[in-house]
Parts: sequence; structure tokens; C-alpha cells
Amino acid sequence: MNGGENLPAAESPLPDDEELLEAAAIAEEDIAEVEAGETAEELAAEHAAASGSGGAARDGGSGEPATGAVARESGGSGEPADVPDPGEEVFVDGTVGRSDLAAERDEFRDALLRVKADFDNYKKRVAKEHAERVERAAEGLVTNLLPVLDACDAAIGHGSTDVEPILKSLLDVLEKEGLERIEAVGEPFDPARHEAVLHEPSESGDAEVVECLRTGYAWKGRVIRPAMVKVKG
Repeated sequence: MNGGENLPAAESPLPDDEELLEAAAIAEEDIAEVEAGETAEELAAEHAAASGSGGAARDGGSGEPATGAVARESGGSGEPADVPDPGEEVFVDGTVGRSDLAAERDEFRDALLRVKADFDNYKKRVAKEHAERVERAAEGLVTNLLPVLDACDAAIGHGSTDVEPILKSLLDVLEKEGLERIEAVGEPFDPARHEAVLHEPSESGDAEVVECLRTGYAWKGRVIRPAMVKVKG
């Protein structure tokens, strides 16, 4: 061969299948650049640079989600997903506002409050009945002692002074517990406290107790035995 002869240029190696597929994919995404005459290698380099900058923007950006992600989360409409109103109650079954579960809960709560109120009233009624039973038992004991007090009064009326200290001590104890002697002489006649067994006519229209034949007693404000009296008027 002569040194002056022009040798044909060495042909570049043909790209393999993977390079062809990658170039085709890039060409489909960047059709405008392919039409402008850019090669597959240039498109691949630009595509790699764009991917790197986009990832950096996502990682080190302002922390706000990308528009595409928001669109995907909202169903592609571009609007944010529905958020429950802060004033509404979210229940365990996932419903917002009132539900069958909430209605059943309110019904059980109302029933519980009614039962609690009934039980409180029951306790008050039982306590009151217990106090009344105790008072009636004490009243029965005092009623049984009234003949003893009458015997002491009769003994004193017949001049037996030795009985006076016993009667006084007994009355002091009972009066502290609620016993009251009904003093009738000189008081207006009261049928709730006096039992008239004798009557003496009088020009005055008002009935007045002039003599007490048997002392009356009251226990804690309630008359257990009226005084037996003689009434004038």
C-alpha cells in the first residue's frame, strides 16, 4: 500500500440490545430533543442528571410532599383528602359523628344513671326506716315504763318522800333521750294532748284544764299518752 492512499475510516461498534432499548425509552420521553438531533448518549446523560437533581430536591427540599404525590393521595383530582372536622367525634368503628355504637353507649349510660339514682333513694329510704324502727323500739320501752312513773307519782302523792330521788333520776335519764311530761293544769284544753274525763261548767266559753288526774307523756315530740284531766268551761 502507498502511504498516500486514503484508508477507509474505522467503523464504530454497533450498540447492543440493552443500549438500544434504553435509547428508545429515552427517546420516547424526550421526543423533542431527539427531533432536535441529540444523540442517545446525550439524552441518557441528561436523563441521569435530571434524575439526580430531582431526588436531591425531594430529600433536601422544604419537606412538603410533591404535587404528584398529593394528586395520587387525593385520587388524582389535585384536592387534599377529606379530613374529619375537629368538632366531630371519631368512633372506634371508623365512623364520624353519631353512630349506632354511640347511641347504644348513651342508652347504657342513661340506664346506669337511673339505676344509680334509684339505689341512692333506696339507701335513703332504708336508713330512714331503720331510724324509725329504732325510735319505735325505744318508744315501746318508755311506754312500758309509764306505769312505774305513775306508781312513783302516786307514792309521792301519798306522802312517800323516799321515792322522789328515784323518780327524779329516772326522769332525768329519759328526758335526755326525748321524754317530755305534759303539764296540763292552767293550760287551754287541747284534745291532742289532753283527755277530758271530768267537766265543770263555767260562764267562760274557753275550756281550761283545772286538774290533772294522770300525767301525760310525749316521746320526741309525739304524744304517747295524753294527760287525763278535768276541764272547766
